[in-house]
Amino acid sequence: MPLRLAALLLLATTATWTAGVTAAAAGRVFNVSDFGAVADGRTDDSEAFLRAWTEACATPGRPAVVVPRGDYLLHPLVFRGPCRGYVEVHVGGVLRAPPGLAAFRGCREWVHFSSIDGLLVTGGGTFDGRGATAWPLNECPQKRDCRLLPTSIKLGLVRNATITGVTSLDSKFFHVAVVGSQDVRIHGVSIRAPRSSPNTDGVHIQGSSNVRVTDSAVATGDDCVSVGPGSSDVLVSGVACGPGHGISVGSLGRYPGEGDVRRLRVANCTVAGTSNGVRIKTWRGGSWPPTAVAGLVFEDIVMRKVRNPIIIDQEYCPYPSCRESEQRPSAVRISDVKFRNIRGESATKVAVKLSCSEASPCRELELRDIDLRYVKRGVATQSRCAHVAGGVVGGTLVPPSCI
Repeated sequence: MPLRLAALLLLATTATWTAGVTAAAAGRVFNVSDFGAVADGRTDDSEAFLRAWTEACATPGRPAVVVPRGDYLLHPLVFRGPCRGYVEVHVGGVLRAPPGLAAFRGCREWVHFSSIDGLLVTGGGTFDGRGATAWPLNECPQKRDCRLLPTSIKLGLVRNATITGVTSLDSKFFHVAVVGSQDVRIHGVSIRAPRSSPNTDGVHIQGSSNVRVTDSAVATGDDCVSVGPGSSDVLVSGVACGPGHGISVGSLGRYPGEGDVRRLRVANCTVAGTSNGVRIKTWRGGSWPPTAVAGLVFEDIVMRKVRNPIIIDQEYCPYPSCRESEQRPSAVRISDVKFRNIRGESATKVAVKLSCSEASPCRELELRDIDLRYVKRGVATQSRCAHVAGGVVGGTLVPPSCI
């Protein structure tokens, strides 16, 4: 059976690559090998990739940058627009980041797509961030004013973009970041890093709208998907999450002027072996005007041995000592959040924890058809609420509602 499965996966990958190259044939093809890429895993192929991108970006229609099978060492790159056409990037090989952090001085991303309207990244290949060489250098879990490690793939100020059919492996920091962008789809991707890898969020969305993350598998050391400030009209559907920290909104409220989070839907997902299931997290304190979180729906989600299946945490401060401003209640305002048809196993007795802000209680919460059982048979799960200003409940409720 394993051999048969491996054969099927090989055929699927081959089909993806062949279909991609065939589709690219409709426009001009720019093969990185023709621009000097060596693909031996040791020679820096960055300049060859940039030359191929520059030619493709200047070509109208639907040009394609093609990366054949092989092993490519790439230093930090910015694939910059605007471009004259809709550019496809077909990655059939393995792209490898430099080890450690020496090559990233002044760079916060490894592969950065910037200011592009019309982009497809596909091909069945792998982006290997080689994170194990940098994770010991990450001080952010212990030190608030830390140096952020580089994100593997960033979509910055892009529109009409799709990433599909590729793998992101062992990022040094975030795997994929969508920042200041619109109309983005991330579909059918595989994202992997060890449970112990710090800050390796699978997909992070910030300051962006109309973003869809669908039918993907994410196993990391942090959030599978994180939705940050200024995000709206986001869909997360069909995601298999775990291990990691679950699917999160936030953290919010740490910095002045953060944008609201509105109209997020998380549906048809499976969360397994994570520290959280679906979560909203906001820092204590905050500034005026406060950030708002509203119009969120979490529904049709299966939990498998998750420590905090449903959690709102408005007392977030991950450091041993918090600043004086972080001792005040959170200023973030949470309202109109619906939890529907969420079922499975909780690894802790408290399966539903709604810890809202004393200064701005949560409003218009809904719990409907919640069935979360404790992994130990015969022991009932519980729900805990703080500063929840009413709400709506209905259907099966295990544990009983605290609203």
